[in-house]
Amino acid sequence: MKIGIASIDENENSIVSKVSGRAPFYLIYENGKLIKTIKNPFMVGGGAGISVAQMLSNEGVEFVIAGTFGNNMVAMLETKNIKYKEVQDKTIKQIIEEMN
Repeated sequence: MKIGIASIDENENSIVSKVSGRAPFYLIYENGKLIKTIKNPFMVGGGAGISVAQMLSNEGVEFVIAGTFGNNMVAMLETKNIKYKEVQDKTIKQIIEEMN
């Protein structure tokens, strides 16, 4: 399963981002391994959540983790059949370890 995790930095020792649409980075994992780091190109302007959800869908992500999700992003994730979960105050590494 491909998992996208909103992150404040580009490595697994980073804390999960409190926001989803305007998270600075998304770390993409598959089978517990980091396969891609994406610098969020949608941090400014309107519609960030919708654009990020579409970007993650294009990457084949099936599950997204962030601190919080806005209504627009939730609606788009649900349209794309992507599951999501709010997690706060943990490192990316902690989240991955807990999922395995």
